[in-house]
Amino acid sequence: MSQEIIELVSKDQLKADRHVFKVGDMVAVHTIVREGDKERIQLFSGIVIARHGSGISETFTVRRVSAGEGVERIFNVNSPFIAKIEVEHESVPMRAKLYYMRNRIGKSAMQIKEKRLADAKK
Repeated sequence: MSQEIIELVSKDQLKADRHVFKVGDMVAVHTIVREGDKERIQLFSGIVIARHGSGISETFTVRRVSAGEGVERIFNVNSPFIAKIEVEHESVPMRAKLYYMRNRIGKSAMQIKEKRLADAKK
């Protein structure tokens, strides 16, 4: 009973344009930043290393390396502060969560161990 009420209330807050991306994809997240009475778009691009939850509470984690330091940011998929999500590069990862990327440095920090395309099409 209570679950039905929660779904009914949260249905209006779900975004109609569902973003199609998965773990391992290189994405560019355009977020709306408010500074005083002004708004601007800020870009955060990196690799999606995890997706969590479902419905209104679904989140995803994006990781990038900036100035030699790894930076991770967690976004809510249905947030009104996300203007759009662009998929820059698709990949077929071998795992559901890419937490092993945290231990990598240099060029390997942006390369994902992928399945071969022949295996992925099956």
